[in-house]
Amino acid sequence: MISLSQETADDFFEVEALYDLCFGVGRKALSSYRLRDGVSPVAQLSLLARDGEIVTGAIRYWPVRIDDAKALLLGPVAVHPTHQGEGLGGYLICESLKLAQLAGWERVMLIGDAPYYARFGFTLLANVQMPPPTDQARILGRDLQKGAWGGVSGQVCLWQD
Repeated sequence: MISLSQETADDFFEVEALYDLCFGVGRKALSSYRLRDGVSPVAQLSLLARDGEIVTGAIRYWPVRIDDAKALLLGPVAVHPTHQGEGLGGYLICESLKLAQLAGWERVMLIGDAPYYARFGFTLLANVQMPPPTDQARILGRDLQKGAWGGVSGQVCLWQD
């Protein structure tokens, strides 16, 4: 039986091991990780899927900004290879997006494959740039509040309160 819970500090190493398994240890060289350095994920949106005591899926969100617009950066989302193809990744995405909307977040973005993420309402963000070497065709966004991405453009940066 799969259960969802909020990630805690005690889960850190198990979640990191899952991300390494799914994406390789070189994953931290990606440009999106530069936006995460020294920043904690948004705790209430960082979810785990467990099969009993075993972490089988995880999703994290990070606060970023584009000029003065605050946004969420979704990722990574990972599902253990033994549970891939069961819809668990989609479930993590949908549930966490609902929580983000309820928490008052206006917009969310990610770096990913447009055909896959379109099913969750993500579209190309043509006027938003990530640090290089990001493929601009993979920068996707979704409004959590109607029209939230309207007029937002520029370079994605660390959010610092």
